[in-house]
Amino acid sequence: MTSSPRATSRSATSPPAPDAEGQPVAGTRSGAAGSPAQRTVLGAAGRLDMALGRLAKGPADPTHRRVGAQHWWRATRTPDGPALLELFDHHADVVTRAWGEGADWALDQVPRLLGEQDDPSGFAALAADCDLLRRAHHDHPQWRIGATDNLTEALAPAVIEQKVTGPEAFGGLRSLLAKYATPAPGPAATPDGPAHGMVVPPTAEQWAHIPSFEFTRAGVDGRRAAALVRAMRRVPSLERALGRATDGAERSRLLQTQPGIGPWTAAKVLQWAYGDPDAWSVGDYHAPALISLALTGQKGDDAFADEALAPYAGHRYRVELLVTPLVAHAARRGARRTLPSHVPGVGVNRRRSWRR
Repeated sequence: MTSSPRATSRSATSPPAPDAEGQPVAGTRSGAAGSPAQRTVLGAAGRLDMALGRLAKGPADPTHRRVGAQHWWRATRTPDGPALLELFDHHADVVTRAWGEGADWALDQVPRLLGEQDDPSGFAALAADCDLLRRAHHDHPQWRIGATDNLTEALAPAVIEQKVTGPEAFGGLRSLLAKYATPAPGPAATPDGPAHGMVVPPTAEQWAHIPSFEFTRAGVDGRRAAALVRAMRRVPSLERALGRATDGAERSRLLQTQPGIGPWTAAKVLQWAYGDPDAWSVGDYHAPALISLALTGQKGDDAFADEALAPYAGHRYRVELLVTPLVAHAARRGARRTLPSHVPGVGVNRRRSWRR
């Protein structure tokens, strides 16, 4: 868990909770007997789908669940214990309710999760010279890049996603969570409820003690499994070192001193755990081509995309988030590559795109 100052969320008593269709209905006062802890982040409406959507590992992720427009459930492990969060827009604000031992910590952290620490000032002027980027920024002025402040929960999926497709990585992660995660608190135990079955990811120590054969069963090859176990053993010292780092470049360098962690994995950790607006997805199979196409009109590799992004230094991941959805169809036209299965006995001729 990365250390961070306790973010101050402005609270409101008795904000309405949504019904099954996401429409506000009367709620209970925060702190009432049997009710969850509750807090409102003022002026943050419209951020949830981007903030939580980039953390969710596929539509079946048991730690993140979207149940309506700008309405999410999130299960996480805090320094104080497990927590289950419900977050939804209400007028101009985001209302959050939390259950579990880590509820208070999770509520204090929600403003950072929604990007309150993100400073996009000056970006509009940088974006003015690119029509596509200017329009994207104009269409999404509320977007902010949030941070989870949770190194373990960023490292695990980042390593598992190395050099495989999203569906393969998400399936492997779900298999491991099904065996080693713990049930989320509160409504996660309610049958047929919107959060039913959600789980809290393992601790770093638990990840480090998963047997190699369990990774193989989940489709995670030995190289990624070894990298993940080594990294999880180093989490306490790595958190301290990253906490002392003064910028994203130093954090990226520190992460890449770990065996099996390269530029792409480091970028993902910086994006998710630290909300780094400059940590673009270098080494990704799709992102460089999409970014290059959006900014220059032609596809390019990592070096080409890095050069195209140079004028936006400090905001390169922000550029990626804004433009890649608009040109993502270009990646689907490319040839699909064949990857071998990492599970013994499974055929090797399944066709899929390579995720680096």
